[in-house]
Amino acid sequence: MNNRDIAAKLKDSLRLRHDPVAVRLVREGEEPPAGYTVPEKQMSHCQSVMAARKGEKLLLPSESHSCKNGASALGMANVPEKTASGEFYHSAGMFASPEAAKEMVDQRSSVPFKVTHTVVAPLKDADFEPDVVIFTDVPERIYWLVPMSVHFQGGRVEFNTAPYNACCVDAVARPLLEQSMNISLGCFGCRKRTELQPDEMLAGIPYGLIPRMMEALDTLSSDILQKASRD
Repeated sequence: MNNRDIAAKLKDSLRLRHDPVAVRLVREGEEPPAGYTVPEKQMSHCQSVMAARKGEKLLLPSESHSCKNGASALGMANVPEKTASGEFYHSAGMFASPEAAKEMVDQRSSVPFKVTHTVVAPLKDADFEPDVVIFTDVPERIYWLVPMSVHFQGGRVEFNTAPYNACCVDAVARPLLEQSMNISLGCFGCRKRTELQPDEMLAGIPYGLIPRMMEALDTLSSDILQKASRD
């Protein structure tokens, strides 16, 4: 299946509110894909993802990223000093001390290679192979990604999240590094800066896992999905 067919089946079978978003990290030495818009103004990674779920196809060089915390997790910048020390997140009031905030930063996943651009687009329009596909939806829709991911091998799924870095760390860096699905409740930054709704959450899935999950969806959509509440 191509990206357009995958996106159409996902959206129809799972009744997704929004198009899944394809994310590609352009490594140093690679040519970024042509035909994507460089935004006129800086924006955060989470803002670009939310723009892509509405149809925009964006190419963001490092200088277009307004959130250096997110950019540092994506391999595009050094970790800002106040972020690394915990001072930034402590000053926002989320943590009792800089040390507690620093512990969150120290434990976050970060892309270990140099990235020059991020590319985001609706999966249906992506003419590149994504690193990760991001879903933003209500829990009932996100839930079905779990049985899709364990349908063949069984087992349980573990998720890793924090008060910050939902779109950059939880939905891109960690799935990419661990090569496993991750689910996030969202974070303060993306909820403040974007139109992510109060009843929505996120999931990031490495693109390499998508074909097998689509096989699982063929079975689920013809049987158990039809029996579940779909309101």
